[in-house]
Order: sequence, then structure tokens, then C-alpha cells
Amino acid sequence: MNDFLVYLVTGLGAGCGFALVGSGIVVIHRVTRVVNFAQGAFAVIAGLTVSSLLGAGLPHFASEALAVVVAAVAGLLVGLLATGRRDTSPQSALIVTLGAGVLMYAVEIMIWGDQTRSSAGVPGAVHLLGARIQSHYLLIIGVTAVVFAAVALFFSRTDLGKALTACSANPYAARVVGIDTRRMGLVAFACGGALGGLAGVLLTPMQSVSFDSDVVLIVNGFAAAVLGGLARIGLSLAGGLLLGVAQALVAGYGNAAYQLEVALVLMLALMIAQGARTRSVVQETA
Repeated sequence: MNDFLVYLVTGLGAGCGFALVGSGIVVIHRVTRVVNFAQGAFAVIAGLTVSSLLGAGLPHFASEALAVVVAAVAGLLVGLLATGRRDTSPQSALIVTLGAGVLMYAVEIMIWGDQTRSSAGVPGAVHLLGARIQSHYLLIIGVTAVVFAAVALFFSRTDLGKALTACSANPYAARVVGIDTRRMGLVAFACGGALGGLAGVLLTPMQSVSFDSDVVLIVNGFAAAVLGGLARIGLSLAGGLLLGVAQALVAGYGNAAYQLEVALVLMLALMIAQGARTRSVVQETA
């Protein structure tokens, strides 16, 4: 039972990171219809940045906040590359995001090299029902809960959030009432970069990062986002938690080498289920 609690909490912590990456994918896709395959790179950039800033002697909060800002700026730049020209199709923009991800590989190697880096997290541990849980995992879970609540309030209560939602619901109607959908798309990319950056800041103390760590993050983040059909941010949280716990249990009771395969199988199963549901809805409508 003690082992199960440890696997559960560590899985929830990792799943929160996946959910943050996935929510960034959802925010961008809702507004622009673009699947951003550079999303994992934002987390890597933030993780590498925070490790450098902490190594330079900056305090924790300042280092982590600056790392998230750097990731948001990276997201904005990717948005400019992918959607900066009007009438760029979502398919073309998707290819651009893939190219931007490869470009960020080169930038990361040039700045930080190809060695893994980590950063200091919250020290210590707490005892829960006899199980020893690292305190940093509890921080990840708490921060993620606050962020998802703040994102929900942002989209439902603020003018900017409502403008982003309008672009998601009906881009043509949004343009008619004076909303600049291109500008909202850039805002969505910046928000996606910040969410991915926060994931990198939170996960780096538990999982060292290098220039190619984005592969695992984008696969897991995309799998989490698929649960909500790339449209519902709340379901990306549920998908990330489910995925994180499943991988932790597989690693704890089986073989850790199969963790990525769990994400791929879950993503494939969800896509097949959603495709079957969509076909049945179309048939009923017809």
C-alpha cells in the first residue's frame, strides 16, 4: 500500500506536467486550429533557463518567473512564424511548428550544450499514511490546480479570454465584431508557451532535461490533449493525470521502459474512440 501511494502521488505530479503541456496545445488549437508540435520545446527551454538562472545565483521565484516569460516569448515567436502571414492554412502552420521545434534544438545546443541539466526543487518529504512523498510533487499538484482554476476564470471572466473564446467558437463572427483573430492567435501561442514553460519549470527538478527531452513531453502532452478532442482544457487535465498515474504504475510494478508506449497506446485508443463517436453522430444527423 505504501508503494501504491508513492506511485500514485508521483504519477499525479508527472501527469500535472503533461496536462500543462497538453493545455497549451489545446489553447493554441482552439484559437488557430493549428496543432503546435513545438509545444514540448517550450518546456525544455524553460527548464534549461531556470537551471542557468539558479546557477547564476538568482533566487528561486525570480528564476522560475523569468523562465516562464522566456517560454512565452518563444511561443510568440513560433506563432509569428507559423501564423504571421494571413491565410496560412493550419496544415502549413503545423509544418512550420515542426521546423521551429528542430530550430530550437540547434539554439538549445548552442546555448546549453547537449548535456542534461536539472534544478533544485522543494526539499524534504512528507509522510502520508506511512508513505514517504517528496514535497516537490505536492508543489506540482498544488500549482497545477491553481493554474487550471486561473485559466478557467481567465477564459470566462476577462475580455481577452472571451475574445479568445469567440475566435475559437466562430472566427468569422469574431472578425465581424472587430476582433483581430490573427492577434488573438499570437496571444494563444504566447499563452501556450507560458503553460509549457511552467511545466518545464515544475518538472525539471524531478526529471533532468536536455535539448531532446521535448519528444517525451510532446507525446504525453498531445495524448493528454486528445482526451478532450483538442478543444477542452479541463479534459486535458484529466488526460494528463490518467496518463501520469498509468505510467507510474507501469514503471513501479512493471518496466519503466514501457512508459512512452503507454502514452502512445492511450492516445491511439482515444483517437479511435472519438473517430467512432464522430461517425455515429454524423450518421444520426444524416
